[in-house]
Amino acid sequence: MATQLSGKRMSGFSLVGEEIVQNILSRLPALTFAYAACVDKRWYKICSQILKRPKLASALSLNPSLHDAVKEVIEQVLAEPIRPHFAIACISKEYNLELAHGLIIEKLGSRIPIITNVSSGIIGVDGIANELFEEKWETTSGPNIQESDTAERGLVLLVGFLPGLKIGTIPLLQPRQESNTLVDKFVMDILHYTAAVSDCAAPAGIIMFGDKTTDMKPIVAKMDCAMPEETVIVGDASADFIFRTGDDSLNQLVYTCCFQAVALVFARDRYKPEGLGEIQFHVTKSTGVLPFGPELKAVCVVPKDSERSCLFARLEGQDGIMAAGEILNEIEQQFREADMFADLYIGVTKETHRTSDSGILTPGKSLDFYKVIGGGEYYFTVNGIGIRTGDSFLFYQSDSATASSSCDHAFKKLLALKAELKSKNYLRLSNLADKDDKEEVLGGFIFSCYHRGESFFGDTFVDSYPFCNNFPTAPVAGLFCRGEIGRGPKSLMNEEYEDETSPRCRVHVYSTIYLVMSYLPPPLES
Repeated sequence: MATQLSGKRMSGFSLVGEEIVQNILSRLPALTFAYAACVDKRWYKICSQILKRPKLASALSLNPSLHDAVKEVIEQVLAEPIRPHFAIACISKEYNLELAHGLIIEKLGSRIPIITNVSSGIIGVDGIANELFEEKWETTSGPNIQESDTAERGLVLLVGFLPGLKIGTIPLLQPRQESNTLVDKFVMDILHYTAAVSDCAAPAGIIMFGDKTTDMKPIVAKMDCAMPEETVIVGDASADFIFRTGDDSLNQLVYTCCFQAVALVFARDRYKPEGLGEIQFHVTKSTGVLPFGPELKAVCVVPKDSERSCLFARLEGQDGIMAAGEILNEIEQQFREADMFADLYIGVTKETHRTSDSGILTPGKSLDFYKVIGGGEYYFTVNGIGIRTGDSFLFYQSDSATASSSCDHAFKKLLALKAELKSKNYLRLSNLADKDDKEEVLGGFIFSCYHRGESFFGDTFVDSYPFCNNFPTAPVAGLFCRGEIGRGPKSLMNEEYEDETSPRCRVHVYSTIYLVMSYLPPPLES
């Protein structure tokens, strides 16, 4: 009897016009929408029409209970129709990393790439309160614990449905001893994955997370050398992460190995469905360091241990070794007289190579930052290794005025991008086109230095405003970290120098990296 009644209801519902059915189905939450798509061929076709366009969804929760926080963000990102292709979650250290990762997999399924990362803070919109938060926590060190008295808890989740792209996770194994072989393999694995699924030689974009014990500068340098400028690379260079590949045959390996990094690779699908537009990746940055003083040259570099170096230097064009201790005392005195606190870095210029748009290796220069942590009478001590004799460098100091001005510059870059995208869409869409297609920006991800934020600027939401003020309705997620990866076309990257031979930075300090994902609909048929 129930089957007969159900059949009669469906028979009656089939008389309802397609436009009304589409309107009803488009209001369903994602899980109910997925069930509706299985009703019959007509509904499947309508559901496919609703999800013809790529989509991002994000949500933030500061609920002290991990289970409740996951429930809240999942309900928010799945409140509307979406078929998740990937997910990135950033959590506080007060949540248990493995438990949080498992709860998210349980809700989103095991067949998509999922990365869960312990961060120093999160950025996003709480859908329940409809309020933007930049929540920063004291530290990410120490064990992951499930319960404690601190209120420093929260998570932000980004979920994406990106038809037209193939998305894969490529890990970089932790070596048993010092070796560049695994890094070379990591880069080749990214390019081989891209070649297997795409007609393009390199990915459109990469979001990556590097283990906090790994120096990501040489790794990103090799990626930069192997991939054209158009490949956007962003990420957290000091992460504590766990991931799922979406391939059950590989996930047992994931849980038994240690990793230096993982890359979420976005490659253009060789078999993209007809009538689908193009997803584009854009990146810009706000810098927070200011160069000062003359250019110096490394005369001798002595490793202090596996994580620090002692650097003897001279002025460019002179022979004598500099009195490093006197210079550091003088800098410290200047900071005291100006009543300011600033972190001190050296920016080291290194000779490197880049891959041109035509795939040809050309000479280039990179800019790598090393924090100055002390020194002796004739040497500077810096965090990190990899500086070579003959490398030139400048001193840099953290500076809130520079960061604020650079945020304004990033805002203008994104404002120009917004106008460019609107112009391109206008040329492709008629006045009768669906209004949703005119929302050019799908969403974004923000990677901001932990040392920035309200205490650095003396104001709130400075880091998020370049994105959020330009794209107020676009989903956004973000995190505070201790090493911001950002690499892309110089026209958007707010590079300090315009000369093609000038050094380019890929792993930044005191910066905020803005990733913007946009959608360009296909041209209308004439």
